[in-house]
Amino acid sequence: MPQPLTLAEMLAVLDDPRSVSDLRRYYLATGDAAFTGGQFDHLGGGGDRPETAGAITAEDLVAVELLNVRVPPRSALDLLQGPLGERVAVELARIPVDVALGADKAYPLVVAGGAADTAWRALRGADGIGRVIAGKLLARKRPRLVPVYDAVVSCAYRTGTGFWEWLHGRLREEDGVLGQRLRALHEKAELPDVVSLIRVLDVVFWMRHRPAHSNPCTGIRLP
Repeated sequence: MPQPLTLAEMLAVLDDPRSVSDLRRYYLATGDAAFTGGQFDHLGGGGDRPETAGAITAEDLVAVELLNVRVPPRSALDLLQGPLGERVAVELARIPVDVALGADKAYPLVVAGGAADTAWRALRGADGIGRVIAGKLLARKRPRLVPVYDAVVSCAYRTGTGFWEWLHGRLREEDGVLGQRLRALHEKAELPDVVSLIRVLDVVFWMRHRPAHSNPCTGIRLP
């Protein structure tokens, strides 16, 4: 089985000149060229704003549809006004909105049994949600901590289970050089503040690998 990308391989992708243009295209294109996912972070002021950070809202359900997934109606109602929403709200209350993946305080939240992991498992177990939609809902609520993750990104990174912990480790390698590079890309692409650093990473790899993605996975073509 292929090994996940090394830090050096990830940095090589980020350093490719296409990364800035891909970010601008994803977030700043207009009209028919616009990506609906470019509004995922922005819609309604973001999922982590103070008045809605503690619960899944209708805006959050619309936001994940911008990433080409959909929460089934019964599960959506359960999230908005049922026991599932209450269970997720309990875990969200344990997750500060300002903790970023790679920080010391992040690991206890994303490791098995942590608040983010527990919320993800509750969501994943609901009818028609599954692991990808669950992750996207949590990425909407805690964009600094939880990365957007789907089959394209998984293939690009050559990762599987334990992705949050793996990425947390990569962000801590070599004095946080990955985060520094993501911050520089954020500035070069002139992205809005609401776009988190791990979202920059997701979009760069998704945009780069999407045209060549196949099943079975062949992995990203490195520069």
